[in-house]
Amino acid sequence: MKRFVILTGAGISAESGISTFRDHDGLWQTHRMEDLATPEAWKRNPELVLEFYNQRRKQLFEVNPNAGHLALVKLEEKFDVQIITQNVDDLHERAGSSNVLHLHGELRKASSTIDPNLVYDIGNKPIKLGDLCEKGSQLRPYVVWFGEPVPKIHEAVTLASKADIFIVIGTSLLVYPASGLIHYVAIEVPKYYVDPKAFGVHGVRNLNVIKQKAGTGVPELVKELLQNV
Repeated sequence: MKRFVILTGAGISAESGISTFRDHDGLWQTHRMEDLATPEAWKRNPELVLEFYNQRRKQLFEVNPNAGHLALVKLEEKFDVQIITQNVDDLHERAGSSNVLHLHGELRKASSTIDPNLVYDIGNKPIKLGDLCEKGSQLRPYVVWFGEPVPKIHEAVTLASKADIFIVIGTSLLVYPASGLIHYVAIEVPKYYVDPKAFGVHGVRNLNVIKQKAGTGVPELVKELLQNV
């Protein structure tokens, strides 16, 4: 059974109504990244950081998976499918995808500030100052902030290196280290890049660029792959 490895970014969730960070109307246009998504911001004003992520978590439960998410589930009928996502939402899981690796964390979870291995599923509940883990430390959003290491990147590299087909969806390929995953895919492996602003990637061969939004480009690509691969 062929192994599909799929890297997704904010673009696939934008069509569900989740704001992206880097577009002209993205979240960073109304909030400074330095005030919301860095370890320094957390130390300086944890209440502001919590409120920002509490709002994002609330928004998550007001949206649903779109045609792009749902189309990827159909690939599991015929292939071994592994999704690597830069997104902190759970729309892939809610669509029905079985194997999802979250590189940058998950909105619906909280973690301990002294023991990163203590992670709690909080659903749509807010995190407040004074909410503590079992070891007595403040809970924080279970997200990887700018300037923090990405613990699961090594697992993602291993997956990318074993892909029989590699698909990139809805990402600018500008955020390191996720942007480098495509360079670990074997040269001969077919690669597809679905995004309205998709471009050729230097040094990457066998790359098929599809300049469409995820909601239209992904279902069309999935239909083609199911028929021809």
